Amino acid sequence: MDKLTGPEGRQIAFCRTAGEGPPVVFLGGFRSDMSGTKAVHLEAWARRQGRAFLRFDYSGHGESSGRFEDGAIGDWYEDALAALDLLGEPAVLVGSSMGGWISCLITREHPDRVAGLVTIAAAPDFTEDGYWASFDIAQRETLATQGVVHVPSQYGEAYPITRRLIEEGRERFVLRSPLRFDVPVRMLQGTDDPDVSVETALRLLGHAEGPDIRLTLVKGADHRFSRPENLPVIEAAIEEVLASLAA
Repeated sequence: MDKLTGPEGRQIAFCRTAGEGPPVVFLGGFRSDMSGTKAVHLEAWARRQGRAFLRFDYSGHGESSGRFEDGAIGDWYEDALAALDLLGEPAVLVGSSMGGWISCLITREHPDRVAGLVTIAAAPDFTEDGYWASFDIAQRETLATQGVVHVPSQYGEAYPITRRLIEEGRERFVLRSPLRFDVPVRMLQGTDDPDVSVETALRLLGHAEGPDIRLTLVKGADHRFSRPENLPVIEAAIEEVLASLAA
C-alpha cells in the first residue's frame, strides 16, 4: 500500500498493480474501503490477466486520512481524480454503489480520462433520493440545527449523515442534468438489492445517452454483489468493455 497527497493535503491510500493498459480502476462505495471482496478479487483477476489495476480509499475511508463525517461527494470525486492522476492514460472505471455515482461524474466531466465504465449497483444522487427523501420532519430539523443525523445501517454502526453531505451532493447530481457516455458502459444491478432499486438502475439507463450502454439485471443478487456467483459477472462486464475497446 502507498499513499498520495490529494486535494487540500488529504492522504489517499492506494494499491497499484503494474500491467498492460487500459488500466482498470475500482471505485468503492459509501463507507467501504479497498480491502473489500470485490476490490481484492478484481486485483487478483487483473494480475492473472497481466492487466494494470488500481484500487484506493477515499479520504475518511479505510487507510486514507480524514474523518468520514467531514467528507462529501465532491471531496471523494476529487480524491478519485487524484488517484487517476497516477495512471497517465484513460482507464476503465469500475464503480460500486457510490463509486458508480462518482464514476459517472468523472466520465461526464473528464471524458478524456475514461476509456470505459462498469457500474455495480450504482447509486446516483443517493444523498437526495435515498437519505433526504426518507427523512421525516424531525430528522430534517435535526440536520438543520445539529448538522448531522445518525442513520441505522445493516452493514454495521449507524452512518452519520451530515448537512454538508446532503447540500454538497446537490451540486453533483447526474440524474438531473444531461449525462453523455461516449465510451462502452456496462451496468450491473441485483434484483434483491435493498439499497438501490431496479427502478433506479432503469432510471440511470434511461437517462444516460451514448452508443454502447447496457444494463444487466442479476436475479437474486444483493447490494454488495460480492457472492461467489456474482464476481464472475463483474469480470465478464469488464472483459466486454475491454473487448469493445480492442475492436
